[in-house]
Amino acid sequence: MRLLYTLLLYLLIPFVLLRLWWRGRRNPGYRQRAAERFGIYHRPVPGGCIWIHAVSVGESQATQPLMRWMSENLPDVPVVISTTTPTGADRVTQMYGDTVTHIYFPYDLPFAIRRALRAFQPRLIVVMETEIWPNFMHLCKKRGTPVVLANARLSEPSAKGYQRVRALIAPAIRSFAAIAAQNSQDAGRFVTLGADRQQVHTCGSVKFDVRIPASIREHGELLRTSWGTGRHVWVAASTHPGEDELLLDVHRKILTKYPDALLVLTPRHPERFDDVAALVDRQGFSYCRRSENPVCRQQSQVYLGDTMGELTVFFAAADVAFVAGSLMPVGGHNVLEPASLGLPVIVGPHMKNFLGITQLMLDAGALVQVADSSELARVLLELFDSAERRTVMGQAGLDVVERNQGALDCVAQLLQQSLKESS
Repeated sequence: MRLLYTLLLYLLIPFVLLRLWWRGRRNPGYRQRAAERFGIYHRPVPGGCIWIHAVSVGESQATQPLMRWMSENLPDVPVVISTTTPTGADRVTQMYGDTVTHIYFPYDLPFAIRRALRAFQPRLIVVMETEIWPNFMHLCKKRGTPVVLANARLSEPSAKGYQRVRALIAPAIRSFAAIAAQNSQDAGRFVTLGADRQQVHTCGSVKFDVRIPASIREHGELLRTSWGTGRHVWVAASTHPGEDELLLDVHRKILTKYPDALLVLTPRHPERFDDVAALVDRQGFSYCRRSENPVCRQQSQVYLGDTMGELTVFFAAADVAFVAGSLMPVGGHNVLEPASLGLPVIVGPHMKNFLGITQLMLDAGALVQVADSSELARVLLELFDSAERRTVMGQAGLDVVERNQGALDCVAQLLQQSLKESS
């Protein structure tokens, strides 16, 4: 089965290169360092490293607790972080600078993976969330390199999809040294797909262990002062195509009652920044772009967050957070970041990628899930009408984050054990 899969990958190489070129029209990052996707590196690479793979922005964010633990416990071990997307690469650079080496993850082609493994000679590989590549896992196991699947999640639809190719996926899953699942449901799905029960551990989500630096809060306070402390501010975080129009319609309704309200609109992908700016302009809103005017005029109705790595600062300056990717069937994004800053959180109906965390927040009264944009407008107005309700919801979110911390200790123990067994 794996040989047929590999043959298909080789046949797809021309189309993959064409797709890279096509996506590079709007985001040049896809065309840069393309050789790394085939295991070819033109820069010095550290040997004997710990290699962490994080697909894009969300997974890169989730590496922060692990990086904190490694800096305290393994300070002399070099770290390589790979991503698949340029936005993930940018986030890694913003968070860690030159303290880590960033690469693009090689395609699941045997020759590319062998080159990468020879170049880095990793002592341990940590894969964030859900990345299961059959050839990568086979060659790591053959080489004797332990791979830990950390913060692992597997939704029911994804599990059903993997079941269709179980003969290919089951050997790859069994090749993990350990799987640190976010909850018991995720753990059970990995076992159903072929994992040994002894290799699967229910650790929780390390995203609860993310610490918000005091500097972020201070920066948020300064930003809020520049916006105007007396106005109502809401963040629409990580929007996708089709959501921006709906959110601007919601904001128009908000402005009828609160004429000085501010929407901080932050598209998920940088290649959409100019398109969203044009949309805001066509809709007749007065607006500022963060990249062009760091200090927003107080008469502006929309503040376009067209920079990378500043979403946490925007949360720290706001009254309410709407986490996008949820009005459209994208699957949602992480709600814990605004919750850890004490914000009431709103999401749409499509949160399949974060069902467990969403339910925790719902049960605690820290989050409201709306069915559509009309209900979003109503809930926003209710929250703007009641500072007390915003405070109660915000505190409930902080309590959820605090109660569920500790996953890092569990994951760290698995990493230490895997390092020890491989040495």
